[in-house]
Amino acid sequence: MSKSSKLLGRLLSKPKDLTWDELIKILASFGYEEIKKGKTGGSRRRFVDHNNNVIMLHKPHPLNIVKPYVIKQVIEHLQERGQIENE
Repeated sequence: MSKSSKLLGRLLSKPKDLTWDELIKILASFGYEEIKKGKTGGSRRRFVDHNNNVIMLHKPHPLNIVKPYVIKQVIEHLQERGQIENE
């Protein structure tokens, strides 16, 4: 089992301690890159893949732990685009 598939399994288990860095790696495994916009992007981050699918997420602060609603949002986004199977 590869690291990216382990991380995906972790995302799908909806953990309470998923870090922002882990989420970035999961999105990167699906071809998403963060769009850098201006000097101050605030806590909203935009990710786009090669098909111009965009997902906007709220970067957690001051802790680096992703909120449950963000995990749900990412799972739904990937399911809608057929990148992962529905539960």
